[in-house]
Amino acid sequence: MPLTDELFDKFKKDRASAKTYKDLMGKDCPIKQMIKAALETMLEEEMTDYLGYSKHSPAGRNSGNSRNGSYPKTITTDNGNIPLNIPRDRNGEFEPIIVPKHESRLGEFEDIIISMYAKGMTTRDIQKHIEEIYGVQISPVLVSQITEKIQSLVLEWQNRTLEAVYPIIFFDAIHYKVRDESSKKVLPKAAYKCLGVNLEGRKDLLGLWIGEAESSTFWLNVLIEIKNRRVKVICIACAEEITDFLDKIDLAFPECQLQLCVVHQIRNSMKYVASKDQKAFARDLKSVYAAPTEEVARHNLETLEEICGKKYLLALKSWKNNWPHLSVFFKYPQEIRTMIYTTNAVEASHHQFRKVTKPNSIFPNDDALKKSLFLDYRDLSKKWTMPVRN
Repeated sequence: MPLTDELFDKFKKDRASAKTYKDLMGKDCPIKQMIKAALETMLEEEMTDYLGYSKHSPAGRNSGNSRNGSYPKTITTDNGNIPLNIPRDRNGEFEPIIVPKHESRLGEFEDIIISMYAKGMTTRDIQKHIEEIYGVQISPVLVSQITEKIQSLVLEWQNRTLEAVYPIIFFDAIHYKVRDESSKKVLPKAAYKCLGVNLEGRKDLLGLWIGEAESSTFWLNVLIEIKNRRVKVICIACAEEITDFLDKIDLAFPECQLQLCVVHQIRNSMKYVASKDQKAFARDLKSVYAAPTEEVARHNLETLEEICGKKYLLALKSWKNNWPHLSVFFKYPQEIRTMIYTTNAVEASHHQFRKVTKPNSIFPNDDALKKSLFLDYRDLSKKWTMPVRN
C-alpha cells in the first residue's frame, strides 16, 4: 500500500470530524493506513537493498534469488493492531529489520508496558489499561513475557564492577510481603540495599538483594559480594543497627568505621515523646548531632538530659548507650557529617520505593519484587545528576 494523496486527504477529513482520540484511531482510520503504508514501503526498500535490484528490474534475471510475493502478519503497536504484507524472497533468506521475524510487537509498545510495570501496575492492570487506551487485547502472560526481559538487565547491573573506594555507604533494608513459590505462603521479605557515595560525591545504588528477613548473616553475604565486585575500601558504613552488623563488616572491611544512622536514631527517640513536645524536643536534639565538635555534642546531650531526662528517659537512653557509634562522624568535616545526619538520598529512595510498590501489596515472587525495585531505581537515578553538595 503506497502513501498516496488520497490517504492524506482522508486523514484531513477524519481529523476535522473527529471528536475523540478513538475517532481517529478506529479500525480503518487513515493514521493506521498511513503507518501500514510507511512500513510496507520500508519493507520493500529493505528487500530491494537485500536483493540488490529494484522490483521488476531486469537485473534480477538469473541472479539466484528473487521476490516471491508476500505473507500476512499482524503487528501490535502503540497505535493498535496493524495488518501488514511482509515481502519474501524465493530462497527464504530475507530477514526484515523494521519488522523482525518472530516479532509481533513494534515500536515503543514494549517500553510502554515496562514503564507501567515500573510504576507498580500489576500484569492484569496493564492488560486492562492497554485494551482501554490503545484498543489492543493482550494477555497477562504476554505482559509477563515482556517484563521477563528485564531480568537480564537486573543480572547485568547486579554483577557490574564497582569502584575501589567509597567514602560512605548507607546500608538499609525495606520490608515487603512476597509469596513463596514452593509453599505458596505469603512471607515477609527484606529488600537489602546499599547506597554508596563515591570520591566525586555522586550517589549510586550498589545492588539489591532479597532475603527472608533482615539478619546479620545475610548482610555478611552482601558485604562479601560487594568486596568480590572490586570494592577495596569503605571509609564509613552507615547502618540502622550496630550490634549484629559490627562483627560482620569487620570480617569483610576491617578498617571501616561504623556509624549508627542518625535519622533512624532520631525516629526511634521520637516514639517516646508526646506529640505536643516533639517539635521542641527535635530542636534541642539537633543541638547534639549538629554540634561543631564531639565535646560540644556530649555537653548538649547532658544538658538535654538534665532538662528532659525524667520525662523522656527512654528517648535519651539510647543516645547514651550508642554514643560510641553515634559520634564517629565528628571525626570528619562538616560537609560529610551533614550528609550523614540528613541522608536525603536514602530518604528519597525509601519514599520512591514505597510509593511505586504500594499497589503491589503482595509480590508473586522474589524476582518480581527485584525487577520492580530495579526499574524504580532506574527512574530515580536519572535525578542523581549532581554530586552531593560540598
